[in-house]
Amino acid sequence: MTTSTARVLALLEILQGGGLRTVPDLAARLGVDERTVRRYVGHLLELGVPVDSVRGRYGGYRLAPGYRMPPLMLTDEEALAVLLGLLAGRRAGLVTTSAAAGESATAKLLRVLPAALRRRLDALLDTADFTARPRAATSVAPETGVLLELAEAALHRRPVAIGYTDRKGQVSDRTVLPYGLVAHAGRWYLTGADPVDGEVRTFRLDRITTMDVRPGSFAVPAEFDPAATVLDSLARTPWTHDVSLRIRGEVPHIRRHLPAEIATLSTPAGAVDDDWVRVRIRAERLEWIPPVLAALDRPFVIERPAALRDLVRALARRLDEHATDDSV
Repeated sequence: MTTSTARVLALLEILQGGGLRTVPDLAARLGVDERTVRRYVGHLLELGVPVDSVRGRYGGYRLAPGYRMPPLMLTDEEALAVLLGLLAGRRAGLVTTSAAAGESATAKLLRVLPAALRRRLDALLDTADFTARPRAATSVAPETGVLLELAEAALHRRPVAIGYTDRKGQVSDRTVLPYGLVAHAGRWYLTGADPVDGEVRTFRLDRITTMDVRPGSFAVPAEFDPAATVLDSLARTPWTHDVSLRIRGEVPHIRRHLPAEIATLSTPAGAVDDDWVRVRIRAERLEWIPPVLAALDRPFVIERPAALRDLVRALARRLDEHATDDSV
């Protein structure tokens, strides 16, 4: 929890004690200057907390009469589940309008929990570590309103009209039947069908500029998988290089090195585990592929491009030179 977040919550706690609090008194209790107190009050107002400002020589701030924060009744297990969910969302980079939203929610949760439970959860935050590195929040995130409205439209099977800017900067107006929302690699995606031709498309939520729910309804195909559709769409996005390989090995082993968002895999009908698997990769750069093929440690054939063969041979020569260098 940042110091400023903690002090804003401390200010709310002081005001909940009742009565009128002068700015100098609040500044002294919070350990900040008077200008910062006024800024903290502004944060509370933005959060919907009704803080009244009383002017005059003996003026200050107080909560609107009758306002109290509702109690939060959670068991230890429920509190742990909420806290870990917030932490996972922050580490995954899944932010909406503010990168501090998860941290602020965590601070509020800890503030209203019983002291004993709060100490234990604080200890967990201070001592827990993770094997996966946290993902930085994306610089452009979808608006919370767009995300929630799309979720409601998808749930109730309502068409939506959206304004969209694609990866090339082209702007268009579209009507979409929203099949589902998918969070992947720190971004949110919408997958749905064009009501005219039925073609399924994928849209990044942060590129949606306008949205309007339209009347009507639709049915989602029974076997439709939103997450698989988004991963397949990302793998098929056009890039500078269209790489085609055949790798002899088991699909699960290949998939551990080439996940679905990077490559598409296909096997002939009736294939067994050690048969050849066709791999398609679309990439802006080729330099990262030879080390991955080396890590696979399986026979492979490069069908295209020829430049990838040159890079693989160059890596092999460097590895051979390193292995035979006895000058060290």
